[in-house]
Amino acid sequence: MNEKEQWSSRFGFILAAAGSAIGLGAIWKFPYVAGMNGGGAFLFIFLLFTLILGLPLLLAEFVIGRSTQTNAVSAYKMIAPDTKWYFLGYLGMGTSFLLLSFYSVIGGWIIYYLLKTLTGTLNDLTPEQYNVVFANAISNPFVSISAHFLFMLTTIFVVSKGVQKGIERASRFMMPILFLLFLVLIIRSLTLPDVVRGLTFLFEPDFSKLTSEAILAALGQSFFTLSIGVSAMVTYSSYVPKEESLPKAALSIVFINIVIVILAGLAIFPAVFSFGLQPDAGPVLLFQVLPNVFNHMPFGMLFFLAFLLLFLFASLTSAFSMLELQVAIVAKGDDLLRKKWSWVIGLSIFLLGIPSALSFGPLSDFFIFGKSFFDLADYLVSNMLMPIGALLISIFVPVKMKKSVLYAELQSGGGIPMYLFRVWLFILRYVAPVAIFLVLFDVLGIWDKIL
Repeated sequence: MNEKEQWSSRFGFILAAAGSAIGLGAIWKFPYVAGMNGGGAFLFIFLLFTLILGLPLLLAEFVIGRSTQTNAVSAYKMIAPDTKWYFLGYLGMGTSFLLLSFYSVIGGWIIYYLLKTLTGTLNDLTPEQYNVVFANAISNPFVSISAHFLFMLTTIFVVSKGVQKGIERASRFMMPILFLLFLVLIIRSLTLPDVVRGLTFLFEPDFSKLTSEAILAALGQSFFTLSIGVSAMVTYSSYVPKEESLPKAALSIVFINIVIVILAGLAIFPAVFSFGLQPDAGPVLLFQVLPNVFNHMPFGMLFFLAFLLLFLFASLTSAFSMLELQVAIVAKGDDLLRKKWSWVIGLSIFLLGIPSALSFGPLSDFFIFGKSFFDLADYLVSNMLMPIGALLISIFVPVKMKKSVLYAELQSGGGIPMYLFRVWLFILRYVAPVAIFLVLFDVLGIWDKIL
């Protein structure tokens, strides 16, 4: 691949970029984070952050990438030469490296469940038995590490093939089928007993349950869901042709992700209450609930098998973007270097992820700052590094990029009115930095020290 390779169409770019977050960001992480933070109130704050901050910041990363047509580090160097802003690209590189190290562990869990379903060992179990199966799997070091390795192996193979032949081709096939299977799952979930309790939990906000930690989690989730703050979208947008509309692409991606998040809630929470499970069960929630839902459907395990396969594909599309960001920086458009660095970086990420894979087994009693390796990596990425990356991007674009360049990028391929351009710039310059600062200061307890 060379650096001028591009997506074959806007549709392919949208699917790849949306797939970057739809996998674990929307389907796995949102239900359990919302379950731990009050349901409806968390959803409301999440949607607010996504529309007011996420969308403008996503568009900011798009503008950086397409205006320079190069990788994240080189993009910042090109826009702001003789400055240290290029470290923002390395920050994204490090963040995505850490993110993929624990993300691939969950991807491994999906592979394990896929194999268990194929062998028929998940048929006709009780909710308690499903919990035992999952607990035994994640506590077994051989199973956890092997599945983690298989997930990373698949990610490395696809990214080493390039943009069109690897990432885009896989995304075009995987995402539409996942949508259809999701609808089947939701229809079944909404016909279970106690569906009203699940819908109430998801859509009726109880703001008394909101804490500063929950607000930060909603901010981090909005960035996680859109892959913002790690410069992955800078890399993806560098492959977008000039005749495509960046605002339309950003709106499409935000819309798809919001829909998927709501669909995930509709699929999970009615079933949670129907089977007497707790919505705040944490990262394991998805693996406890879905088998129960499918087990109560005609040909349920067949549907569950198909869903796991597509869920694995969707999770892989997220992994592709994280590895692609790093490979694009070091390979610099050289096909041979792409293949080499895909393997070098990918295997390094696998090694870093081993402590996270063991966090539910041999290392379950080992804590750093009160958190396991897995939880600490998740917290650092979602609640600290992504918001900090997004904060710096919101400062970089209005300060270091010329208005004429910004406006030209947003006009190319079908533009937006001048007043919307001004609103977008105002949000980047004033609203986004202030909002992110306030949330970070609150969680870090800085306000308590100042006041």
